[in-house]
Amino acid sequence: MTDHRIDLQGGENSVLLVHGLTGSPFELKYVAKKLNQAGFTVKAPCLAGHGKTVEELAKTRWSDWYSSVFGSFIEMKKRYHTVSVAGLCMGAVLALHLAHQVGSEINGIALMSTTIFYDGWRLPWYKFLLPIAYFPPLKYIYSYKEQEPYGIKNQALRDRIVNLMKNDSIAYIKTPAASMYELFKLIKEVKRELPAIKTPTLILHSKEDDLTSTKNADYVEERIGALKVKKVILDNCYHMMTIDNQKDTVAEETTKFFKDLVSH
Repeated sequence: MTDHRIDLQGGENSVLLVHGLTGSPFELKYVAKKLNQAGFTVKAPCLAGHGKTVEELAKTRWSDWYSSVFGSFIEMKKRYHTVSVAGLCMGAVLALHLAHQVGSEINGIALMSTTIFYDGWRLPWYKFLLPIAYFPPLKYIYSYKEQEPYGIKNQALRDRIVNLMKNDSIAYIKTPAASMYELFKLIKEVKRELPAIKTPTLILHSKEDDLTSTKNADYVEERIGALKVKKVILDNCYHMMTIDNQKDTVAEETTKFFKDLVSH
């Protein structure tokens, strides 16, 4: 897989974008372009274990993914006046962990399709059995294959994305159970950290999210310690909101939120 990392030079205010598990910065390309057009410098690293092979991903831990985010944040903090952070799916969870770790060093966070619970409508009835696969020996041999609708409501776009996924060019077509195990360890950590996070927060979620219901957005909104929290519920996209029908709304809401923060 090509790592698709993003590096768009703009002004002294910057935005760090964080992609999801098995994905790549490709899924954030549109939002990155819109933020850059609004004057932001935008960067999106390829997380550890991504941009190569599924086998490489299975060898990494959540701390490795976080190191990719933290390292990029530190470099950006040295060079730019402000750094805001936006993440999609697992990227949103990593953004929350970063906000807890560095506090007021982050200007603001935008959480897109935050994944705390896998409770979307497309998950199988036997999903309660899936955690069994997260432990030895199954976690070393089992993987989950992505299925329709792949988080995308727009059928024409979905067809194009699926073709690209077949050779792992923009995202892995399957997720190792070992990686899911690591993700759930990260989620457990972030659940404990939420009340201590004071960073201004934008929460974007779709009521039609096929992977994670709006319960995820409500959970974060109710527990996060930030005084400034805005929640926006979308109505015409699935989980991959940054490339789906309402990508313009996602980009506009994120840009406005971050611009308002740097103007004060």
